[in-house]
This record gives sequence, C-alpha cells and structure tokens, in this order.
Amino acid sequence: MAEGFLPVTREEMEERGIGQLDFVYVIGDAYVDHPSFGHAIISRVLESHGYSVGIISQPDWKEETSVCVFGRPRLAFLVSAGNMDSMVNHYYVSKKRRQTDAYTPGGEAGKRPDHASVVYGNLIRRTYKDVPVILGGVEASLRRLAHYDYWSDSFKRSILLDAQADLVSYGMGERSIVEIADALDSGIAVKDITFVAGTVYKTKDISGVYDGIALPTYAEMKENPEKYAESFRLQYQNTDPVTGKYFMEEYPNGIYVVQNPPSMPLTTEEMDAVYGLPYMRTYHPSYEEKGGVPAIEEIRFSLTSNRGCFGGCNFCALTFHQGRTVQVRSHASILKEAQQMVREPDFKGYIHDVGGPTANFRHPSCEKQLRAGVCRERQCLFPSPCKNLTVEHGDYLELLRKLRELEGVKKVFVRSGIRFDYLMADKDDTFFRELVEHHISGQLKVAPEHISDAVLSKMGKPQNEVYERFVKKYRKINGQLGKKQFLVPYLMSSHPGSTLKEAVELAEYLRDLGYMPEQVQDFYPTPSTVSTVMYYTGIDPRDGRKVYVCRNPHEKAMQRALIQYRNPNNYGLVYEALKKAGREELIGFGKECLIKPRRSAGNGQGTGWESREPGNAARRSDGKPERKIKENGKTKIRQPDNASRRKKKTIRNIHKKK
Repeated sequence: MAEGFLPVTREEMEERGIGQLDFVYVIGDAYVDHPSFGHAIISRVLESHGYSVGIISQPDWKEETSVCVFGRPRLAFLVSAGNMDSMVNHYYVSKKRRQTDAYTPGGEAGKRPDHASVVYGNLIRRTYKDVPVILGGVEASLRRLAHYDYWSDSFKRSILLDAQADLVSYGMGERSIVEIADALDSGIAVKDITFVAGTVYKTKDISGVYDGIALPTYAEMKENPEKYAESFRLQYQNTDPVTGKYFMEEYPNGIYVVQNPPSMPLTTEEMDAVYGLPYMRTYHPSYEEKGGVPAIEEIRFSLTSNRGCFGGCNFCALTFHQGRTVQVRSHASILKEAQQMVREPDFKGYIHDVGGPTANFRHPSCEKQLRAGVCRERQCLFPSPCKNLTVEHGDYLELLRKLRELEGVKKVFVRSGIRFDYLMADKDDTFFRELVEHHISGQLKVAPEHISDAVLSKMGKPQNEVYERFVKKYRKINGQLGKKQFLVPYLMSSHPGSTLKEAVELAEYLRDLGYMPEQVQDFYPTPSTVSTVMYYTGIDPRDGRKVYVCRNPHEKAMQRALIQYRNPNNYGLVYEALKKAGREELIGFGKECLIKPRRSAGNGQGTGWESREPGNAARRSDGKPERKIKENGKTKIRQPDNASRRKKKTIRNIHKKK
C-alpha cells in the first residue's frame, strides 16, 4: 500500500507505476483523505484489498473530457455527490442558493451540479458507454428507490435509472463495495451482480428474486401519493439486515429496480480496521492556494466513536442510511487516533468531539436486536423507552475518562447530539454529572425540537415533560457543581402536524423561558424520511392517518416568526399569526403578551411598536425611548423627527390643494 494521497492526476498515477487504475472515483466534494469523508473510507478500503483507485474531484460537468483524466478504468467508475445530498448542499429550505460550500476549496459555491450523482453518471455514460457505473454516498443511498424531490416538487424515479448507472451501493458501503470489486475482478458482468447485500440493481427478469415484496409501481405512486406512503411504510419496516426483505419496484417498459436487504453492520474489529487505514487526515495539498477546505476544521480534531442510531427521529434519514444498529470502535482504536491527533502541529489540546450520530449510544439497543434484528413495528425510544432497552453509559464514560488523561489533552468536548430521553432513562447520574463537569464549554446543545406533544408525536420525539425533567436535572447538577452553564435548544418550525396553534404554544413557552433563539430551522423535506413522506402525501406512513402540512410560504414565515417574536422585524408576521390563531389576548401590555398592539393602521412594519420583555422601556421604531407629549389636551407618543416633518409636509400639501 503506497503512502501519501491517492492519485488525482495521470502523472501521479504513473509515478506509482500504475498503467491502468482499477477504479476511478468521481466525487462532488474536494478530495479530503480523512475518515469523516465517505470517499476517503471507500477508496482506502478498496486500496487495502489490493485495488488501485484514482480520484477525480469536482469535475467540470459541462466538459465531457473532465472524466477522462485517468482514461478507462479496468473495473468501474465510482460516483458520489459528496458528504451531503447536492441539493441540500446548494439550497436553503427557502430554495434560495447558498453562497458558500464548506466541502469545496476556499468555500467556493457552484463547483458541483444540482443532482450531482445523476449529472456525473450521465457524463460518464456518454463518454464510456460500456464501463460499469456504481453510485454511492448519501445522495444515492437516500434516492435509491422512487422518492419525492422537494426542490422540484416532483416525484422522481430511482436515481439508478436517472443516472444511467448499473448499481447503487447504499448505506455504509465498506462491505458491499469490496464484494462488488471482487465480483468484477473475477470476470462477472455487472448486470449479473444481483446478489450483494446493500445494493440496488435494475433488471427485466425478477424470477430470481427470492421472497421479494412487490412495491406499488412507479406509475401508481406518481398518480396517487397514498401509494407512495404505503410503499415507504414497507421500506421503513425493512431497514434491518436480519429481517429486511427484497423489494421490487416496477417501471414502464418492464424494468424493475430491485433493492437487496441491507449489509450486515460492521463488527468492532472491522470498524477498527476501517478507521486504522493510512489516511492523510487532511485535504489534498493542491487546495492550499485557495485556503484549504473549510469542512476539515470541524472534524480535524474530532473522533468518531460510533455509527448507526436507534433514536428514530422521523425527520432524520439515518435509519435509511446507517441503520438502527449501533456499531462502535474499540477504546484502543479511538485512543490510537487521539494520540496521532495530539502529535499534529496545530493541535492546541482540545478534542472537539467524541461521538457520532448520537454521542451517548455506544452499544446496540438490546440483546434481542443482535439475534433477531430491530423491531419492525416499534421504536426503541418512541413513544417511550422500550422495556428491553439497555440503558447504560459506563462504556462511553470510561472512554471519555481515558481521553481526558492523555498527555497533551486539555479538554474533551462532546458536541455530537446527546439523546436526552435516553440520558434521563439512566438511573445512574454519574455520566450526566461528568458530562456537565468536564465536557461542556459553557453551553450544551440539545434538540427538543418542539414543546407541543401533538407535533412531537409526528417528529418521533419524546413528550415535552421528558425534556422539562431533563432541564430541571441539568440545572440542579450545574448548581451542585458551582457552574453556570446554559442549554441551547434546537427548535423546528413548520414540521408536519404543526399549525399556527402549536406555533403559538411554542412562542408562549419561549416567553416563559425568557429565551429567544438566534436561529430557527424550518422543516426541510429531504429524501427518505418519514417526515418528508408526511409533507408530500399529507399522510403519516406509520399508521395511514392524515396529517396537517404547512406548505404555504407565508404561513411558514409566520410559524418561524413566532419563535422569534421579540425580533422587531417579525412584528407584522407575529401580529397576523396571533389574529389568525384567535390568540389576540397575547397582543397587549401584560406580562403574558408576546407583542404590543399596533399604534396605527398599516401592515405592522415600522409602526413604532416592538415586542419587548416585561419591565423594559418601550421604544420607537428609530430605537429611541418613547416620549409622551400633550396635544389638544390628549397624551400622545412623540413621533421620530423625520416622521413629524413628513406629517407637517403632508398637511401643508393638503391645504395647498384646497
């Protein structure tokens, strides 16, 4: 295994003595050889099995020769849009373009196309008509079957068909990519590679599919969204490698897209081997002149300890990508990586994170899961923790203690998500205390998402009283330790099930808390989540019941504004929302009120009234304190000087016209 970065030019390929690469990997991200990047893991795993790989990063999709850097690969082209779905990478939930891209040198936007996997796949197919094209990564994984695309507001085919690819390696693809490589290397035609777990292929002959489930056809789902909800329910029940079934999705002209069951999760030994490969742990040096790749900063001094999540949030795609079975690295593997990190010249003594999708999951949810797979019909934590759930933080706590004791380490932070309901289910507070004492820097970010139980049930989140108990205990432990640390709750507006009524309830909660979040996340419908199916179909696929969905941009703006009701720029939207919700009692001067009444007719913008905390002096729209004056025996608020001048000028003009 050669040292250094994988080749990115023909010259580098030849310097390694390679006449023809086995695989050419086309990626939508900059080339970063770090195990937090999917392309780095897959390419290093292939290399460790004796295959040569070259990287074409962010090719010019308007130029067909851009994928010809290395010539024709011996076995296949691999294609990934990057660490994110390219549409999420490019657009805010408002569908406005993002101005930066953290996965591109210098943070420059526009270096990859929309629907990158599809564009790259077609580009390769036009240039190399008979070379196998294998898709992987988050974008392909979550679009492997027919799906709703929020950005075009349309129902799309499997990405396998749109990209003219031969296979999709979905999920965490270390196992499947090696099996595919070995099959191709043995001379098996790509059209005959139909047996690899964790893959999707296309065929006109489904006679060999054993014990398969025929999903509603693409035509049926496109015509009737309820059929898509039905299809997704079946998919959602079969995300486990032990119990998962084969799926057949029919398209016009007798084409079927077949999904094999997921790959088996990696063992701890296999995870250790993957993370122990000779990564360079940084971006390719050719990016230095542009200032490097911004995304490396967040993960450079962080440690991945697990993957998979049994939390089951409905707006999260982890169930469909990494699966519900938690897989972990050994302490020895993580400590070895930490020691490498400590020796890096730029390391300042701070490990930024030790975690994964959910930091405090360090083992499968129960012993039964290891034998029989995850349950089809119920979640481990929702609506309440399963009686079979293993609740234990000892292993994670021991790992953090070992990391704290390493020479050169000043502080070990936990910045991955903490599942607070799982934390509260632990009768032993030792981990909670040490988390507060050693692993927080002034504030802990948590994700209650909402406070309305009606909305939380659609999110797959615990009831609000669980979060309230967590907050109370967090404050108590801080007090016992003599610390004054804060909670930063992540909140989401406009999730399916949230009406203006629930949005107002959330605003009242924030009022009582005395907190206004600086940022609010609108619900973002990304492919292959339960919540996105609700958004598209208006149906909860879990039980078939109808769900209220906020699709109107103006109502979404009102729901978001209610969460930040103290912002003067939101006054008009908050006023309108309270009127529409029938909650006019919250417009006034009392402590319970969110905003003050309007002073004059108009749209509420620039009226001179602003929402405020009780006890603060009222202020005019120009930011100056209100001053009361008497005029014709009546008390009035003195207008800003420019407003007074405009008023006088208008009166003079009226007199002139008369």
